[in-house]
Amino acid sequence: MFDRLDELEIKYNDLANKVNDPEVISDNNTWRVLMKEHSDLTPIIEAYREYKRLSDQIEEAKQMLNDESDEELRQLAKDELKEGQEGLDKITEALKILLLPKDPNDDKNVIVEIRGGAGGDEAALFANSLYRMYSLYADSRRWKTEVMSSNENGIGGFKEISFMINGKGAYSRLKYESGVHRVQRVPATESSGRIHTSTVTVAVLPEAEDVDVNLDMNDVRVDVYRSSGNGGQSVNTTDSAVRVTHMPTGIVVACQDEKSQLKNKDKALKILKAKLYELELERMQSELSAERRSQIGTGDRSERIRTYNFPQSRVTDHRIGLTLHKLDAVLNGDLDEILDNCITQDQAQKLQGAA
Repeated sequence: MFDRLDELEIKYNDLANKVNDPEVISDNNTWRVLMKEHSDLTPIIEAYREYKRLSDQIEEAKQMLNDESDEELRQLAKDELKEGQEGLDKITEALKILLLPKDPNDDKNVIVEIRGGAGGDEAALFANSLYRMYSLYADSRRWKTEVMSSNENGIGGFKEISFMINGKGAYSRLKYESGVHRVQRVPATESSGRIHTSTVTVAVLPEAEDVDVNLDMNDVRVDVYRSSGNGGQSVNTTDSAVRVTHMPTGIVVACQDEKSQLKNKDKALKILKAKLYELELERMQSELSAERRSQIGTGDRSERIRTYNFPQSRVTDHRIGLTLHKLDAVLNGDLDEILDNCITQDQAQKLQGAA
């Protein structure tokens, strides 16, 4: 590990010199690539330098213990030795995590798809609650949310909704949300007070860039039609809705939220690219051995990952065995405690696999 850290520190110093070179600065594209590489290495190198500082502190304390006869100075050395060793243990674990292979999609924007599952209108209403939850969470991190397509059920719920969240690190945190979300509550229409169970499926896709997906438009059929359902004055008056079909895979994406046919087509193609990119990621993931595959971060959308129990104000994440009694806070976007625990367990599994 330390040989690799020494190599990374040499590389980091070299990058620092390059990004300050006037010739490199004049080439904006090259400079941005080098700056990103330098930025990615910064937390690793800072941690390694702290490791070396603590190692020096420990050696100095040991030397003082050997050389000093004054009991007060010896006690001071013992305290420094203990403090240094505790810090060294923590920074060593942090370095192991920092050196884990980074998911290349972690810094990307995401497209989130929410679909009502079992439970009819009740599932659609909860799909709306989850959309609100993710929107509020995005706001708390100063990320931007944009609806790509939606299909309402007429009573305030969504049969399905797709939206993009733009923000650095969005995928690194929200990728843990893929799967089946189960809700247990008494519907407003239930006169007997009986608790109903409904499900909603969430899929979190990294936004695909042009370099990620080679989409041949000859493989895509584009159909235009009139918008339907709730909307503004242009609904049902112009052929602004767009449906794109990727013929090799059979993937269909429809968008009608915008009044502009061009904007709807652009959004539909973004979603299509993300879906094709996800297929490629799934193919690569399936090639990994069972020992190396992370169970937390796979995003299997058929897996029941979480239950929201309204009568008990309880949220349980089944993958990590975490139960919180603060349902209202979670639905208002307070997701960090759950996501931090998902990340911690994911890292622990990857460390175990790397050992």
